[in-house]
Amino acid sequence: MRPIVAILCAAALACAQDPVTFRTGVSLVHVDAEVLGQDGRLLTGFHKEDFRVFDERKEQPILQFAAEEQPLDLILLFDISGSMRGVVQEVADAARQGLRQLQAGDRVCVMVFNSRSREVAPFTEDLDAVDRTIQDDVLGLDFGGGTLIQSAVSDAAMRFRREPHTERRRAVLIITDNMGTRTRREESVVDEFWESDAILSGLIVRNPAFQAIRTVGIILAPQNLAMQAGMKGIAEKTGGDSLTANDPGAAFQEAMRRIRTRYSLYYALPEAKPGATRSIRVDLAPDAARRFPKARLRARTGYVVPNAAKSAPSSR
Repeated sequence: MRPIVAILCAAALACAQDPVTFRTGVSLVHVDAEVLGQDGRLLTGFHKEDFRVFDERKEQPILQFAAEEQPLDLILLFDISGSMRGVVQEVADAARQGLRQLQAGDRVCVMVFNSRSREVAPFTEDLDAVDRTIQDDVLGLDFGGGTLIQSAVSDAAMRFRREPHTERRRAVLIITDNMGTRTRREESVVDEFWESDAILSGLIVRNPAFQAIRTVGIILAPQNLAMQAGMKGIAEKTGGDSLTANDPGAAFQEAMRRIRTRYSLYYALPEAKPGATRSIRVDLAPDAARRFPKARLRARTGYVVPNAAKSAPSSR
């Protein structure tokens, strides 16, 4: 299993935003964070001193900080279940607009799911090929079957285990109506994202016809509600978010902009038992909190201590 601890070489440190000299033997925990205003819009312009990071409620010095946009390793995960059949055109239009947010150096893998998930195209930097894959190989499929969201996002997180860990930010963006059947414990899926050092974000496509059917079903058989499972809770714990697509194209672009525009925080891995799950909390420092009293911070809420953490060499 791939740890979330960042293994940073001297060359990577030299490219970092803050000039920091590390001692030999330091392994770093990496946390991406975003700051949202009261209206839900992204807030920018923050610096290292504006953040505080707590590991198991103990504050940790932030050793490294970056605010610039980073290239992406992005998995686009499309829901092709029967409930999505009526909104295929909306998804097509949204995907074409959303891909405009991709940049040279980004890599994209395309996956689909209904009752099972599968990879349609491996990671590539050829963004034109990604567009063709979505339009021809995804949206041309016969949408049908069930919706096993938890299993699908788990498979996407595990897909990252086969990729070398680079400086790219890792994310899964799922495009779905978020109406699925429970198949996994949410906590176990969250752990898989933590171990893969990836966030989960969601673009929730409104499907009025299916929503009406679901509402009637809940009224007639409320016990079925317990079997419904989506992705919002998982996304929140990984540091990701979900956007409901009143305008699918604009929402797709905004979802990818939020994935890209985050603050990267690094602190030294505390001594801990390998395999243990540890909590993380990221807050604004007092001065920043006074400037933005109603701001909300979004970051992953924990990590799994790796079984064999390697050390970053000294930058001296």
